Amino acid sequence: MPRGRTTTLIVRLTPAERQTLRAWQRSTRIPAGLARRGRILLLLADGRTITEVAAAVGLSRRHTYKWIERFVQEGLAGLTDRPIQHRQREPRLLDWQDQRDRDAR
Repeated sequence: MPRGRTTTLIVRLTPAERQTLRAWQRSTRIPAGLARRGRILLLLADGRTITEVAAAVGLSRRHTYKWIERFVQEGLAGLTDRPIQHRQREPRLLDWQDQRDRDAR
């Protein structure tokens, strides 16, 4: 029996999901990060602890939890990379004044 804390995150893979994740492990055409995330789920479904899984795949426990939670919420689609959303900065007072000066010319 594994030692340490138990987690409330339980991953149960359907046979189709398990087959897909195993195919990702063998594939040379998918991104390495996606294959790593698939390995996280396979190891966890096989009864490994979060700490063991994180060490095996070379990620921190925090990032390991992130991918597990995304899988639990969204399924296999949650394992894909999401585009980075950059924050728009608020226009500063000087920007408004510069624009007004340019318009006055």
